Amino acid sequence: MNFVCLDMEGVLVPEIWIAFAETSGIPALKRTTRDEPDYDKLMSWRLGILKEHGLGLPEIQAVIAKIDPLPGAKDFLDRLRARTQVAILSDTFEEFAMPLMAKLGYPTILCNSLETAENGEITDYKMRCRQSKLTTVKALQSIGYETIAAGDSYNDLAMIQASKAGFLFKSTDAIKAAHPEIPAFEEFDELLHAIQAAL
Repeated sequence: MNFVCLDMEGVLVPEIWIAFAETSGIPALKRTTRDEPDYDKLMSWRLGILKEHGLGLPEIQAVIAKIDPLPGAKDFLDRLRARTQVAILSDTFEEFAMPLMAKLGYPTILCNSLETAENGEITDYKMRCRQSKLTTVKALQSIGYETIAAGDSYNDLAMIQASKAGFLFKSTDAIKAAHPEIPAFEEFDELLHAIQAAL
């Protein structure tokens, strides 16, 4: 019995923070988990920049409303979900992810949540659990599933390495060079074929 675990941003949809950085004109917000392995450090830094510029959840959600999944992502997910169980494991937040899940046909997503003030300021964030992707993969394995994982960033490596098969997808040259043992793909058809071969 298999369970496929996929990252969301950079794999199925564009990076939300990059889109927001471009819209808001704040290039510093382009920094993502592809660049910074320490997620708490990254999020604290982001919240500081938002506060400095007086920006909050409403402004980010307005940008998210205009984001579409990557070309081919929904078809890839549909074909994969017809073959096996699939969950999206993301370090994003429910408040960011739900409009995008609607565009992907409401796949299962396990992510985190934000704490906001009445004026929309993001005051804090709540992680679902420590090392959420690795913890979830191990939990699935503990109840009898074999996992197959794919992602693009530093925070995906642990779930990829802990799974019976794992892949990098649309990752950076630095991550691919540091982990030549992990097969890397750029096209959804290639990733689908590799996952199906591992089922």
